[in-house]
Amino acid sequence: MDGFLDFAISRIIPALDAGLWTSVLLIVPASLLGIAIGVTVGTARVYGPRPVVRALDGYVSLFRGTPLVVQLYFWYFALPYVSIGGVSLVLSPVWASIIGFALCSGAYQSEYIRGGLLSIKRGQLRAAQALGMTPLTTITAVVLPQAFRRALPGCGNEIIYLIKYSSLASIITVNELTGMGRSLAKSTFRNTEVFVVVGLYYLALVTVATFVLRAVEKRLELPGFETKKD
Repeated sequence: MDGFLDFAISRIIPALDAGLWTSVLLIVPASLLGIAIGVTVGTARVYGPRPVVRALDGYVSLFRGTPLVVQLYFWYFALPYVSIGGVSLVLSPVWASIIGFALCSGAYQSEYIRGGLLSIKRGQLRAAQALGMTPLTTITAVVLPQAFRRALPGCGNEIIYLIKYSSLASIITVNELTGMGRSLAKSTFRNTEVFVVVGLYYLALVTVATFVLRAVEKRLELPGFETKKD
């Protein structure tokens, strides 16, 4: 046990602390972009014109129907070979990961937002329009805030998944938590100790995110509209 603690303090923790910062730099922007994409796409799929709805349905089907690993491979390895007007786009491993995570997460989150929007009674739309509100104001000021509150648990769950899925960035050479852990395990041959600590780091990230998401849910609650508890 003493040998494990000494090894963890001297080798594992310093290496994983560096990887932790990289993981945070992936998770935070990907989560924010995913939420923004989810809200925009989910709203457009409910209230947009038919051609837009069909195009966005295709986007959601594509990103929900293909493995995230394949998507990351495309953004990092395949995209440079796609030439548009003689110009190829080459992404760094970090940006390829952020874009891949955000687009995939946004597709899933759009389903939560769409479900929340469809749960709002049509009578609220008619009431808002009777008060002289424009359709855009009705959606953004009346319907969407209610739908977002209802979709928040699902969106929060998707963020939890994203924290764990961020480990896939290591397959395109990003030295985040899993990548740093893998490198250390290869160099020391102490796989068990290294990956136990890696798992504890992810558990800590998920725990912190859970507390933050619950605080956000509590902050957005409306008195009289929550489910009563015995």
